[in-house]
Amino acid sequence: MTEIEIRSFTAGDRDWLLEQHEVHYARDEGFDASFGVLVAQILDDFLAGHDPTCERGWIAWRDGQPLGSIFCVRLTQDCAKLRLFLLTPDARGEGLGRRMLGTCMGFARDAGYQRMQLWTHESHRAAGALYARSGWTLNSSKPVVSFGKPNVEQHWSISL
Repeated sequence: MTEIEIRSFTAGDRDWLLEQHEVHYARDEGFDASFGVLVAQILDDFLAGHDPTCERGWIAWRDGQPLGSIFCVRLTQDCAKLRLFLLTPDARGEGLGRRMLGTCMGFARDAGYQRMQLWTHESHRAAGALYARSGWTLNSSKPVVSFGKPNVEQHWSISL
């Protein structure tokens, strides 16, 4: 198997990444179209005005095929937010998620952030297990209705 490359996100990756979020979350989570609207806004805001010294996105590639994404964006002066962490089904179970999370956290640390946080759903059990193994703390969990269905929203954080 060919080695996986993790490279910086570019504007050319936008449509693929949006489609992957829409398809995977509709199929796997039952999310409605409002989720795609949110992802499109996050991507468009990032492309329109991110600061590359303290904000970055990455795409994992193998054999010319994108496999996943992860983003680090500024929340406050000392806190970064992890966003748009996604692995395609064929990229799961190979340690790529751990590698991508490490890339993102390392960048945040090097950019001077003292902590990171993220928002996710309880149904993303593999991601939650990865966060816990990587030293993240689950700070809150509450039932919500979002993206057209009942969910349990989670907020995680870590000190860098």
